[in-house]
Amino acid sequence: MPESQPTRTWIARGFSLVEDIVYIGLGLILAGSALALLIGGLITFVQALMAGTLAANVISLLDRILLILLVVELLYTVQVSFREHAVMPEPFLLVGLIAGIRRVLVLTVEFGQSPEKSDAMFQHFVIELGVLTVLIVALAISLWIIGRRETASVAERA
Repeated sequence: MPESQPTRTWIARGFSLVEDIVYIGLGLILAGSALALLIGGLITFVQALMAGTLAANVISLLDRILLILLVVELLYTVQVSFREHAVMPEPFLLVGLIAGIRRVLVLTVEFGQSPEKSDAMFQHFVIELGVLTVLIVALAISLWIIGRRETASVAERA
């Protein structure tokens, strides 16, 4: 069995290298996406500002900003995973929280701008909004619990 130990080490290093390459690729794609979204958002903002339609476009701009934050948080998650070689729950919870808030924003705007509002549409809106609210509260509580746990473990080490 002593011969299998160097083989296992070599295989583990190979997988670690592949993992690093994938994380680098994902990071580059996410960084490029974030920059493209940011530049597009700035262009849209300036155009709306110059045309005097900023108030009418503020919801779509806010949606774009939240999407950029989502991509940046995903990029941070990739960075942490690359650096630590471990998956940390906090960035994923934060991404979920931003995504939930973004969906609530889009859902309320879509419903508010809908020309026809039937009872079925209203019921669907209320159900989806309720589920999203529960999701957002659960994610926020999870982040709070993890933050408290980390604070307690830092205090114990001191």
